[in-house]
Amino acid sequence: MTATLESAPPRPSAISAFTAILWRDLFVTGKEIWVFLAQTALQPLFMLFVFAKVLNAGGFVSEEYSHLLLPGIVALTAFLTALQTVALPLVMEFSFTKEIEDRLLAPLPTWAVAVEKMVLAVLRSLVSVVIMFPIGFLVLGTVSWNADGVPLMVVALLLGSWVGAAIGLTLGTVVQPSRISIMFAVILTPLMFTGATQYPWKSLDSMAWFQVVTLFNPLTYLSEGVRAAAVPEVPHIAPWISLLALLGFGALFTTTGLVGFARRAVT
Repeated sequence: MTATLESAPPRPSAISAFTAILWRDLFVTGKEIWVFLAQTALQPLFMLFVFAKVLNAGGFVSEEYSHLLLPGIVALTAFLTALQTVALPLVMEFSFTKEIEDRLLAPLPTWAVAVEKMVLAVLRSLVSVVIMFPIGFLVLGTVSWNADGVPLMVVALLLGSWVGAAIGLTLGTVVQPSRISIMFAVILTPLMFTGATQYPWKSLDSMAWFQVVTLFNPLTYLSEGVRAAAVPEVPHIAPWISLLALLGFGALFTTTGLVGFARRAVT
């Protein structure tokens, strides 16, 4: 018995197990890179083309509109990429595929399995942002770039991606597979159109009720943070307020997501 115990391979540490699972997910993303590009780039590409080029050609919007639209589209891409990276696979893993059971057998605390999914979502979200800038240049011909705002943009995108992943974790543990279509209609659509992505928040002064509604959407603060970094001359919410709000939303939805994940994992 002693010899058997001595010859047994050492149990992998939690850190090495976490890294292995994350690397496996990144490897799968790399193998399906064209699927990932289609998922992340197609929608913002058409939104930029229609709102900035088609409407501009028809004289419905000015040339300057494209410069304040792009930061909002970048924020939307980062937010939705993180949210969908966690929410949709998690719904399936807890129901049909049962893949989550394999992950829960890894030498990791239950909460660490959920955190790994959020980390993957943030990384995929940042890749989608990098993709968006050449797309913006391709569609618009020029891209506004404020070098002094790069640190603010990076922090805002990191926090916004975290919030998107946390909301995805919450939804992934609450929504049943039969309700996925309802989730898109009832949750994601309002998130997209009340998040100040197509308009600056300050421009809603004449619609005070809608301006208040948008304040309950975390995407609003990400859009305003990215816009403050890219085009600071456009009126925007103070960056410190946007970052503080993103921290608050991130903490709230991470807590609810982890609690929901632990509950579903046990059942």
